[in-house]
Amino acid sequence: MLKRLSDSSYIPQPGQGHTAMSESGSEEYGMAERKAPDQLAFVLMLFFCLMLALQQVVLKAAADDVAPILQLSIRSLIGAVLVGLFMYARRETVDLRTGNWKPGLLAGLLFMLEYLTLGEALRLTSASHAVVFLYTSPVFAALILHFMLPSERMGALQWLGITLAFGGTALAFLPAGAGPQGGDAGAVLLGDALALMAGASWGLTTVLIRTSRLASVSPRETLLYQLLVAFVLLLAAAMLSGQMAFNPTPLALGSIAFQSVFICFLALMVWFWLLRHYHASPIGVMSYLTPVLGVLLGVWLLGEPLEAAFVAGSVMVIGGVLLVIGAPGIRRWSARLRRGGAF
Repeated sequence: MLKRLSDSSYIPQPGQGHTAMSESGSEEYGMAERKAPDQLAFVLMLFFCLMLALQQVVLKAAADDVAPILQLSIRSLIGAVLVGLFMYARRETVDLRTGNWKPGLLAGLLFMLEYLTLGEALRLTSASHAVVFLYTSPVFAALILHFMLPSERMGALQWLGITLAFGGTALAFLPAGAGPQGGDAGAVLLGDALALMAGASWGLTTVLIRTSRLASVSPRETLLYQLLVAFVLLLAAAMLSGQMAFNPTPLALGSIAFQSVFICFLALMVWFWLLRHYHASPIGVMSYLTPVLGVLLGVWLLGEPLEAAFVAGSVMVIGGVLLVIGAPGIRRWSARLRRGGAF
């Protein structure tokens, strides 16, 4: 039986292939004894969120030497090799006779679409804008699942979160004269829209994984499908759009190496370990340090300006998303308070 979005052990994360696993979805995850997050969990989540927050920053920083979509294609290939080697070391196999590859290819197509739109967004808008709009994905997933599955019906708090998030998105889209770093305001608006499309694609990936046979396979197998498809299609997109120029500067090589090893592999392993050992809901809420850190890192490392409307809209978006994924926990906490504070 599929669990509610915010109760499952899947809290989607960009750059990790957006793999899903319900608490009963696999033997590996189902047998683990989970506990409340402790100091170790906080330290690991801080590392995880910092790695993902740096994703947009390093893509943007190296964009003059290597186009973002070409960076994403190369890192997908390297990431696929690392994941494949990890699976081989664990003696995990991919059995094509199961037919898992069919929804796996569709998940890969959505994964590619997400990063194609994100890569193009980063050519037009700031890393700060991109990370906030990308993290609207749970809102899209919750909306679609609400109408698809009776078990995913949203309550009043989640509808409030949806309204808050979309209101914040509209506010963040308000023009503020010239775009970030003196860019054209129209181009920045288009980049913001592309980043929002990336969030929607990520949300669709969540829905696909939650409602297909991918919900019961190894998250590494799903990730492998996504990375391989992304490598091929993003490379084709880079070729067709004339974005194959590669200037092998230390910044460009460092960006690709960082993304391949730290984002596509190490952060992924940390995430899977956390989901296996800790309760998913608080871990998911903690993951929303990522857009906050992403904005701060964009300002600090790239010198990106912050418009008042964008800051206010970002707070609304993040707050709305937290309501969407955290509403069941809030309801449980309120019920305990009404029963006399028994925790």
